[in-house]
Amino acid sequence: MSGVVVHLPSGPRRDAVRKELAPGENLNFGRGAPNLKVDLRLDNPTVPRLAGEILAVEDHWRLSNLSENRAYVVENPEGAGEYLRVPPRRASCPIPFEFSRVVLSTQGEISSFQVYAPQHLYVESAGTELLELGGVTTMSAFSLDVESTYFLVLVALSEPRLRGESFTAVPTSRQVAERLSARPGRQFTQRAVNFHIDYLAEQKLRVKQPFEEERQDGKRTAVVDTALRFGLVQQEHLSLLP
Repeated sequence: MSGVVVHLPSGPRRDAVRKELAPGENLNFGRGAPNLKVDLRLDNPTVPRLAGEILAVEDHWRLSNLSENRAYVVENPEGAGEYLRVPPRRASCPIPFEFSRVVLSTQGEISSFQVYAPQHLYVESAGTELLELGGVTTMSAFSLDVESTYFLVLVALSEPRLRGESFTAVPTSRQVAERLSARPGRQFTQRAVNFHIDYLAEQKLRVKQPFEEERQDGKRTAVVDTALRFGLVQQEHLSLLP
């Protein structure tokens, strides 16, 4: 796909709107006014008359926030809570997500629309670590075994965020133990889960957090934040859970 597609879902008082932009084309959006026509109209009194502009580029898109005093949020619905904040008057902010949800207001009916960008391009792997250069081979920053028990605990801890059920909450050790014990022939205790969390935090992910107060709660959150930030656990790993 070349260019981007902007989609405004249907609502109680409107039909769905779909706009296609070729590279170099732009689209402005906002509430509009009798003497101000916008390409994408958002019928919400809290949305500025001329709220912003989208510019399609070859392999991504850019967002300009034309508001004087409010930030917009661009969410990645596939990114387990990943989002980008675009401050007021920010011009031509590059958006790195293939699928995005632009949220302008959460007062009353949520004002948002979706943007679909071209599939990202990736360089081809060299297949080797450039052995001809000699020297020590580059080590992995995070070495995780997806078949290990500690990785299963990590997936269970990250499950609510991966499913989009919560962007902040992390299951307790007891909840993780109950979740994993649903697998036939496997019984997990809270103590065992805490052991794997300690191992993840101290040996595998090496999170650096002050854990003096509510130690295990802070450690669980730090483990999940680190794993999701670096893409170490993803939605396809949910199939490992019972």
